[in-house]
Amino acid sequence: MLHRIKDTFKGLMEDQSGIGVVEIILILVIVIGLVLIFKNEITSIINSAFDSIKSDSGAILR
Repeated sequence: MLHRIKDTFKGLMEDQSGIGVVEIILILVIVIGLVLIFKNEITSIINSAFDSIKSDSGAILR
């Protein structure tokens, strides 16, 4: 799957029209902006997910 994503990205970067490159850059800017805006919320969701995994794995091992 990672190889397929890499090939797709490489194909977009080699696009002669340049539109693909601009689209990728704009999407990356938007994603980075959203991550910066919602950093605390994303961190709390990830932390709660890992806490849940830790507690569930502890119950399985008992």
